[in-house]
Amino acid sequence: MKAVNLNRLLVLEQLVRTADGAGGFAKTWSPVGSLWAEILPGAGRDAGGEEVTLASVPYRITVRGAAQGSPQRPLPEQRLREGSRVFNILAVTERDPQGHYLVCFAREEEPA
Repeated sequence: MKAVNLNRLLVLEQLVRTADGAGGFAKTWSPVGSLWAEILPGAGRDAGGEEVTLASVPYRITVRGAAQGSPQRPLPEQRLREGSRVFNILAVTERDPQGHYLVCFAREEEPA
């Protein structure tokens, strides 16, 4: 197994829904904590719509292991932020049998 290089500091964020007073919800993102990570890109693709084209790139983001239920363990539907870059977490699994590291399968999407 290749050595892990945790050289990027990311902010783990969780979605917070707040009632907007009109029967709906406003969505904001709240920081949960900071994690050192290694970010490795996958193969990209373009998804075209009627009015906008999105460039979508999958990423494998490795972070230190954390026990189930720990606030430092990323979860699907959370996101990792590095400055203006945002990585939406799709799935999380252990990278090694001992659980020393976790791999977050994430996607960065931006208008092209």
